[in-house]
Parts: sequence; C-alpha cells; structure tokens
Amino acid sequence: MKLAPARGFANGFEWLVDWLYPPRCRACAGRIHGCDAEYFCSACRSQVQIVAHPLCPICGRPFPDASGDDHTCGICLTREPQFTRARAWACYPRQELEEHPLRQVVQKFKYGRKVALGKPLGRLLALGCRDFIQGGNFDLIIPVPLHPKRLRWRGFNQSVLLARQVSRAYGVPMDPFVLVRIKETLPQTQLSEEERRKNVRGAFALNPARSVDGKSSGESGVVKFPYCNSGCDNGDGRSG
Repeated sequence: MKLAPARGFANGFEWLVDWLYPPRCRACAGRIHGCDAEYFCSACRSQVQIVAHPLCPICGRPFPDASGDDHTCGICLTREPQFTRARAWACYPRQELEEHPLRQVVQKFKYGRKVALGKPLGRLLALGCRDFIQGGNFDLIIPVPLHPKRLRWRGFNQSVLLARQVSRAYGVPMDPFVLVRIKETLPQTQLSEEERRKNVRGAFALNPARSVDGKSSGESGVVKFPYCNSGCDNGDGRSG
C-alpha cells in the first residue's frame, strides 16, 4: 500500500491545466502559486496545524508544545476508548473563529454542499494518514453512514467521499454498506464531548445483509472513516 506520485504525461497535463486555469485556494479563493496539489495558498496553509508526533497512540491527539516519544493522553488514560486507534490529518482549536482556513473548508464541504471539496480533502487525508494506514495493514475501509433522513436532506455522505480517496490511494477496499445508522441523532456541533458520546450511543449497527467475512484476515483490521470536527465518532461504532 504505497501512495506514489503521478509521473510523466499525468504531471505534464496537470501542469498545463494549472497554467491555463490558475488554481485557487479552497479557503480564501486566493491564487495558489505552484501546483494545485497544495489546495491551500501559502497564507492559509501556514494556519493549518498538521498533526505530528508526539501524539497519543490511541486517539491521535497531538501534543504541540511537547517533544519526545508518543504517549497516551490523560483522556484515554482516564477513559479507554472503544476503538483501537484514531488519526487525523490536521486540526484547529475548538475556540477558533469561523475565519480559520481549515474550518472554512470543512464547513463548505459538510454544510455548504461543496461536494467537489471531497477530492482534495480526501487526498490530503490520505497523505496525512500514510504512516497510520501503511503501518496498520488494514483490509477494509468502512465509511460511517448517515441516517437516511439526513442523507436525503444533505444529498451525499461526506465520509464516503473522503474514504474513496484513501481507498484509491492505498488500494484498500471500501464498503459503505457494512454499517447502518439505526437511530436519528442530534447534530454534534454544539454538544460537549460527553454529550456526543451519549448522542451516538446505539446509533449504529452491522448490516445483516452485509458481511465482513472473507474481507478481513483476522490478523489485520478494519479502518472506519468518520468525518467530524471532534476527531472521531466517540467510539460508538467499533473499529480495529
């Protein structure tokens, strides 16, 4: 599972497209000087906090003011999550204003129905999770489902769009039908971390018409791709 850069004709074609149609920042719409694969202009990119080591090996929370090896955070020590590991490409402080570039793009994608943002965000996620995906030897990617009512209202499942790019990058199969959402829940946006856990408790179930038998070796695992601003889906859906 290796994400290899495009070469030859593909690179030349992308350069030509960028020259004819100068790429724009997905946050501020400013000119991107260089390859469109950056997706953010230099000013906005400098405000995006890329998750790096040291971090919690369980939930993936970074320790931006620390140095040294990865270590379990206090939250995971106090209350062990129901998942094995979680990772994120980047993060922004919860108290940040709406003008934060990454927050802007996330809001446009999730609530503004800017479906085209799924591809660049998914590719950035794939690059950011390289060590996590390659080190985990995963067999299957499962996007977390929306409730049918929410899916009809939104028109797309953002988790599927992100997971599709990661699946293509590493050649790991994706199955969006393994999990089903059996309970309609409140929006997570204004809830505390504990309230979010309670909100999604019992909201998911395995699809009885779908099986992961034969898709997982039993020695590796299943990676679940939720899409949310809190870092994970609070562990209600089990993942390996």
